[in-house]
Amino acid sequence: MSVETFEFKTEARQLLDLMIHSVYSNKDIFLRELISNASDALDKRRFEGIKDPAILEGEPELRIMLSGDSQARTLTITDNGIGMNRDEVIDLIGTIAKSGTKEFLDRVKKSKDATTSAELIGQFGVGFYSTFMVADRVTLLSRRAGETGAVRWESSGDGTYTLEDAERDTPGTTVTLHLKETDHEDGMKDYTEEWVIRGIVKQYSDFVAYPIQMEIARTEIERDDDGKPLEGAEERKVIKTETLNSMKAIWLRKRNEVTEDEYNEFYKHISHDWNEPLTRIQAKIEGILEYSILLYVPAKAPFDLFYGSATHRGVQLYVKRVFIMDNCKELLPNYLRFVKGVVDSEDLSLNISREILQQDRQIQRMGKGIVGKVLNHLKDLKKSENELYVGFWGEFGRVLKEGLFEDRDNREALLDIALFYSTHDPEVFTSLQDYIDRMPEGQEAIYYMTGEDRKRIEGSPHLESFRAKGYEVLLLDEPVDEVWTQSVFEFQGKKLVSAGRGAVELGTEEEKKEAEKTRKSKEKEFASLLEFLKSKLSENVKEVRLSNRLTASAACLVTDTHDLSPQMEQMMRAMGQEAPVTKRILELNPDHAILQKLHERFDVNQDDPALLEQAELLYGQALLAEGGVLPDPGRFSKLVAELMVKSL
Repeated sequence: MSVETFEFKTEARQLLDLMIHSVYSNKDIFLRELISNASDALDKRRFEGIKDPAILEGEPELRIMLSGDSQARTLTITDNGIGMNRDEVIDLIGTIAKSGTKEFLDRVKKSKDATTSAELIGQFGVGFYSTFMVADRVTLLSRRAGETGAVRWESSGDGTYTLEDAERDTPGTTVTLHLKETDHEDGMKDYTEEWVIRGIVKQYSDFVAYPIQMEIARTEIERDDDGKPLEGAEERKVIKTETLNSMKAIWLRKRNEVTEDEYNEFYKHISHDWNEPLTRIQAKIEGILEYSILLYVPAKAPFDLFYGSATHRGVQLYVKRVFIMDNCKELLPNYLRFVKGVVDSEDLSLNISREILQQDRQIQRMGKGIVGKVLNHLKDLKKSENELYVGFWGEFGRVLKEGLFEDRDNREALLDIALFYSTHDPEVFTSLQDYIDRMPEGQEAIYYMTGEDRKRIEGSPHLESFRAKGYEVLLLDEPVDEVWTQSVFEFQGKKLVSAGRGAVELGTEEEKKEAEKTRKSKEKEFASLLEFLKSKLSENVKEVRLSNRLTASAACLVTDTHDLSPQMEQMMRAMGQEAPVTKRILELNPDHAILQKLHERFDVNQDDPALLEQAELLYGQALLAEGGVLPDPGRFSKLVAELMVKSL
């Protein structure tokens, strides 16, 4: 097949331009990224070789070879891993940061400094393209294990790439970088130099499980038993293959033998994240099951956290130090998908499959133990380093909340580490325990209010009586809050109650009795008006009643106890599900001047056409107060205009 030229998408060209002219100062990381990719490819070939030994036939050793050519100004990275065929090259190399490119570019444009841009580059998994920080042209030659043909990919970072059929004797991938000229002021080293390559490998990739090798030229001379050069002996040039990394399984080494830098570099290797991790969890579990864990919590949420990306990197499963699979979802629940790391078991079978994993009781038992370790670590972090934990919650709180309805067994532990905004201080997170500690005498429940915007919730008329009583209300403004509050009903014996649902009864028992007595008296007084309003607004509301929750506003809309909230209806429709239109309850403040005037007018003439207009305005006002959408904005605007004219 002849050479074919392909164009990157517009966003991809912009991304390439960013990488080529990146202000990121540490350009050395391009080699770490390529070595990590090669290591992944070797992992995949070894794993497939467990199921199909033919995949490994003819390979004496899985390894990564580095070669620098100072004359040609090239650096070559070769592996004998799983390799790629034409379609895989187009999918994995020809497409950059598939689902998140546009979002990535938008965020980079908004960033104000080089550090932020560099952090974003790391989050968006575009490591292969870091090569264009040091190379004018990149060539990739790859052959898939089990297939015969190879493919050559090449790009100069100009927005296009070429593909052609090629030959390669063995499976694997070779990446050749045609290096830019050395510029020390711009952080460019001579990446063909042995000492430069050796230093980068030692710093970033010493722990890689496969040998990273390089042919080293040495000058030797024949010596006697005392080490002295033999008389007349001449120097000769010898080429030796040297292994540059130690290949030690970092998770099995003693903690005092591993430096923080080594731990951090291992995290970057397995996660392909250029940032340092927020925290680390390491343990060796012994007993009925024996396994080691080395897990990390990232400092920043990856771009694909909510995309369900196929490139997502989670927990790697090893058995007796042999890689089995990447992103082993059976070990951690979905709400902990941001956790990265390694689990190495001594008890599982080497040929375990994904299907067996789902049924394996040992895996289930390991999973429970690992989840417990992670949640306990987060709890300790919340106690010991609260400021750090608050930053973590800002990044991953939405994901952890998914566990409140997915994981009944760990619900209490999750509630214990959860943080929320509240009316106590709308700008500062609070825990449920802190909320309980602040509860005034007579308050028996934990109150919350859901909505799309925290500022709107904070100003909602639904909260008026709560403020009057000095009751704190949690402000829940994330879509996931609508879901978990439907399945979590208490914490430490305190019921969780929505301030926007059902009837509200606040205060001591005596205060509740007095309020009930007053409400019944006023219901008799307003009964006819309430019935009239219900009949006129029947298309929009299921009931009209007097309110205990309003002190300053005239009206508000309340969701009945077991009905869907408007936010939940909207979420269901957005997901393509059918959601019935739920009518809500219109609550009115009997002490408000509007309702009193309306009552007086109703008593004078129940057929007054202005009463219908006032009813529509009252409903529209309640809807707007909570940020809702009017059913007929034009009609409402006309009524308001007429009312203004009359008042003037």
